[in-house]
Amino acid sequence: MAFSRAVINSWKAVQMNLPNTRALGLVAALATVTIWAAFLLVTRFAVRGSFTVEEVLVLRLIPGALVMAPVMWRLGVLPRGQSWPRAAMLMLGASAVFPFVVSKGLSYAPASDGGALAPGMLPFWTALAAYALIGEIPGPRRRFGLALILTGAMVVSLWQILAGADDGAWKGHLMFLSGSGLWAVYSVIFRQSGLSPLHGLVIGLFWGALLFTPFLFATGNVTFTTSSLGDIAVMIVLQSFVIGILAMFLFGYAVQILGAAEAAAFGALTPILALLGGVAFLGESVTPLKVVGVALVAVGVFLASGVLSKARAAATS
Repeated sequence: MAFSRAVINSWKAVQMNLPNTRALGLVAALATVTIWAAFLLVTRFAVRGSFTVEEVLVLRLIPGALVMAPVMWRLGVLPRGQSWPRAAMLMLGASAVFPFVVSKGLSYAPASDGGALAPGMLPFWTALAAYALIGEIPGPRRRFGLALILTGAMVVSLWQILAGADDGAWKGHLMFLSGSGLWAVYSVIFRQSGLSPLHGLVIGLFWGALLFTPFLFATGNVTFTTSSLGDIAVMIVLQSFVIGILAMFLFGYAVQILGAAEAAAFGALTPILALLGGVAFLGESVTPLKVVGVALVAVGVFLASGVLSKARAAATS
């Protein structure tokens, strides 16, 4: 108990001792979206190489759960006060289901497509989920941004399907869209739950490790026979500690300093970084039409974040 309290206090101490400067907030936001893009690139590289999708998820869930176990003990792992469907989404959505579906999609389609159709489509699905679950209606500027996102996503995905390019990539596209939609539902439910980001993280890690990893092992695709110990160690650091834990902390810090709207606006960089990273590191081919689609998604994400409306309101107040 004393150890778990010390871990909690250390997290709080880190947050309190960090200087609350706008420059550091911008750095944290930029680092967060870079990690999000790295998730797409690293996972695409892994599942096209020596790892299966199931192995990647095991290395994401179990080490993270072990490291955060003291925090789980202190905060608890039950999302109290929630209906069972909402509790199930909080327990498995962000930690297991969303990464699994998107990672599976990356075994079929390029990371550049994933950047536009997974994090890129997130504001669109979130607005739709918010309207369906709580009746929230976005303003005109945000609606225009959402329309741009949808248009860009159709350029990236639908045109390639109709043109017959990247045979089989349509499976990945459907998984990207499905994973993004699931994440959007999770986001709305999480916002209503009253949980802190840290508590939400440990709830997801605990139940993901407890309930989802047995399913992953049951598929028979978790053997690590084609992976070296060095590759496994690198994947643990990247998937579990950097992508799974550090990105959450950095995004929370960015929101604290910059506000939710401005921090979310940085998400517009994720499709662009995924596109550039896919070309530079994975040798993915990119057509001019895909560049246009990704650009439309990025502009749409920026507008849909609401940061311009916030800035305008601040200027007139």
